[in-house]
Formats: sequence, C-alpha cells, structure tokens
Amino acid sequence: QVQLEETGGGMVQAGDSTRLSCEASGLTFRTSAMGWFRQASGKEREFVAAIRWNGGGPAYADSVKGRFTISKHHSRTMMWLQMYNLRPEDTGVYYCAYKSLGADSWNVWGQGTQVTVSS
Repeated sequence: QVQLEETGGGMVQAGDSTRLSCEASGLTFRTSAMGWFRQASGKEREFVAAIRWNGGGPAYADSVKGRFTISKHHSRTMMWLQMYNLRPEDTGVYYCAYKSLGADSWNVWGQGTQVTVSS
C-alpha cells in the first residue's frame, strides 16, 4: 500500500524560495509517476509538476515553469519540489501524488502541506 507524506512549506515572502519534500512508502515497480498538485482556497486542485519514475523528463505547469524544480532521490523513495521566486498566487495546499502503471488518474494522495506567500 502506497503512502505519501509531505513536509516543508509554511509562510514565506514573495521572491523567497522554499522546498517541499514527499516521502513515499510502499512503492513498487508498478510506479508510473509522482507529482505535485496545489489547491488555493476556493479553487480546484491544479497540476504543478510531475516526474516519471523510470526515466523521462519532468513536466511543469506553465505558471511554475522556470521557477519550480521537481526531483527525486536515486532510491526513489523521496521526491522534492524546489520553489524559487515565489509569488502570492503560489499560495495553497500542496499535495504529493502517485500514479501506478496503467492508471488513468493519480490514485494516491498525501495529506497536503500549506504554503503561504505574502506580498
């Protein structure tokens, strides 16, 4: 059973940098990808970034491209989202997500961690 736990985040100022971590347990060879999503208050959850677990380049939302970097540890049990030049519109709850091979959608989610960017 895959479980995800996010850490990091908190309150930062516009222009600051911070890093989110996602520790995964129960991963198997059937892992397709892991990613980050975020949800601002009153808005729907949106895609931020994703990384394939067995090769292939990362993918980013246009809104974070060039400012955020997704990466994973070689052991593939840790994933990070390094966020640079944060903006108030980056505020939200950030979720780590997992997709298994053959899945049509992301099928495991972490509990989320709040990132608040003040202007």
